[in-house]
Amino acid sequence: MIKLGIAGVCGKMGRRIFELASNDKDFEVTLALEKKGTPLIGRELGKLKISSTQDGLFLVDVFVDFTTCEASEVNLDYVARYKKALVLGTTGLNDTQLKKIEEVSHAVPVVFSPNMSVGVNVLFAILPEIAKRLGQDYNIEIVEAHHKAKKDAPSGTAKKFGQVLADATGKEIPIHAVRLGDIVGDHTIIFCGNSERIEIKHQAHSRDLFALGALKAAKWVMGKPAGLYSMQDVLNGR
Repeated sequence: MIKLGIAGVCGKMGRRIFELASNDKDFEVTLALEKKGTPLIGRELGKLKISSTQDGLFLVDVFVDFTTCEASEVNLDYVARYKKALVLGTTGLNDTQLKKIEEVSHAVPVVFSPNMSVGVNVLFAILPEIAKRLGQDYNIEIVEAHHKAKKDAPSGTAKKFGQVLADATGKEIPIHAVRLGDIVGDHTIIFCGNSERIEIKHQAHSRDLFALGALKAAKWVMGKPAGLYSMQDVLNGR
C-alpha cells in the first residue's frame, strides 16, 4: 500500500484526489496538507487531521501537489529534504521554479505534467505528427477556456500544446485564453489551410480526469529512481 500525502487538500483538486485515493485499496492517505492560516487546519478529514506543516512528509511514500506556484516552490524543499517521490501538477510556474523542479529531480523521482489527463497526453504525442504531415501551408492556433477563478492564462496545457507544435513546425503558435463561468477545461487546436479547417478538441467534463491521472502517476512513480518524468513516461510504462 502506498502512503500518500496531498497538498492543498481543501482545494477542489486536492479534495477530489483525497476522496478517490481514500476509496482505492492501493493507497493510504497519511498527510492532508493545507497552507498556514486556512481555517480548516486541525479539523478532521477522514481519519486524519488537516495539517499545515510539511514536516509530516516523513509519513508518506509519494506526495501529490496541485497547488499554487508559491506553495509548490516551498514544498519542493521538503520533498528533497525527506527524499519523497513527487507528482506535481501545478501550472503557471516561472523559469526559476521550473529550474528548481529539475534540480530536485536529481535527488528524487518527480512526475511533472501540466495536465494529468490520458487524452491530453495522447494529443501531446500525436499533434506534432499531424502538423508535420499537413506542412507549412497550414496555420495553427490554439483556443483554451477555463473557469473564471483559474489564475494562469494561457493554461499550462495550452502552452505545452504550443511548445510541441512549435518544435514540430518551427513556428510560434498563437494561443487565445478565455475565462468564463465554471468551465473545467477546453482546448481546441485549429489547423487551417486555404480550403479546409481541422479542429481537434479536448473537453474535461470533471476534475476526476486529472485526479485519476495523478493517482495513476503516484502508483507508477513509487520505487522509481531519481529523475524528471512526464505523463508520457507513465502512460508508456517506461
